[in-house]
Amino acid sequence: MTDWLEHSVFVEVDTPIDFVWHLWSDLEQMPRWMKWIDSVRVLEDDPDLSRWKLASGSFEFTWLSRILKVVPEQIIQWESVDGLPNRGAVRFYDRHGKSIVKLTVAYGIPGILGQVMDNLFLGRVVESTIQADLERFRTYATDAYAAES
Repeated sequence: MTDWLEHSVFVEVDTPIDFVWHLWSDLEQMPRWMKWIDSVRVLEDDPDLSRWKLASGSFEFTWLSRILKVVPEQIIQWESVDGLPNRGAVRFYDRHGKSIVKLTVAYGIPGILGQVMDNLFLGRVVESTIQADLERFRTYATDAYAAES
């Protein structure tokens, strides 16, 4: 039995949506702004699949993720197909020269682990981490855009 926890966070980025989309859709660049993501490797023989590695301190998780839906400059939706159970979507909203990036992540916690852990505490840690990731993305995107301009 698996319990699912879901979190949504967003950030406004002072760059056009096409630039934000270009940065985010290059999955292998995610470790540049996602603190716990150690690596992402898109599979050459199937670009809808990617191998992810999450590492922090003494723990490490891996999973294979499949892209379920892509609408350019609007949404990238995924789910894991093995390893750490997770799913989610990143949505993009055009604000006329600025962009809103909204990240929704859901992950499975095995029932026995959920009974031992305080899911509320875990949820706060995960939510604050992915919010900080989006803040780092905003800085990364703003700096990269300024460098190109």
